[in-house]
Amino acid sequence: MPILAFEKIAKRFGAVVVAQEINLALDEGEALGIIGPNGAGKTTLFGIATGTVAPDGGRVLLAGTDITRLSPDRRCRLGLARSFQIPQPFGGMTVFENAVVAAAFGQGLRERDVYAACLEILDRCGLAGKANRLAGSLTLIDRKRLELARALATKPRVLLLDEVAGGLTEHECSSLVTLIWEVRETGVSIIWIEHVVHALIAVVDRLAVLHAGAIIESGEPNVVIRSPQVAEIYLGIAADA
Repeated sequence: MPILAFEKIAKRFGAVVVAQEINLALDEGEALGIIGPNGAGKTTLFGIATGTVAPDGGRVLLAGTDITRLSPDRRCRLGLARSFQIPQPFGGMTVFENAVVAAAFGQGLRERDVYAACLEILDRCGLAGKANRLAGSLTLIDRKRLELARALATKPRVLLLDEVAGGLTEHECSSLVTLIWEVRETGVSIIWIEHVVHALIAVVDRLAVLHAGAIIESGEPNVVIRSPQVAEIYLGIAADA
């Protein structure tokens, strides 16, 4: 049984179709990458998974349970967490306070009961030495690390990553890939949307290509990325070039 499944997901905004009966499943312990051009419907799919966007049709299953009508906070407490393409920390709170809010809210616990776990997560994410800094003062890489730390603080079974490598230097990107590998090793299942394809391929087991609201390719990453259809649609290169 998949840990997360999208079944015949449909969504449109006016005349724009962003999901055309999408069927996609994530196995437990798997890392799945999703690529596609801007406007393909990738982030909308995450919104549908986490409950911030209502689908027009279809359903979302978490470990076999239909969560389509559940609120975002219920989904979070069942083990579904996400990061955002543009980090959204509570800028006036410290790094530690950001993690504590995520952990307490995501697990339904008292703040003092999550302190130790939050310090451990910040350490894993390379932020322990900046725990008392205001989140709004962090660099881009550290804001992305905090975005990941907050998601991990909820103790997810499934982690949805939205373009966490965007805007990073090669060194920062390599550091982030290492961190995501470490997350994988804890047993968390991952879906990662990313435009920095080399970072994605370094981590994921399988790659899916989303175009115009439909999955047009799915399979072994290096095979998918070499597909003429992917080159033409995603990379903008003619298939016979």
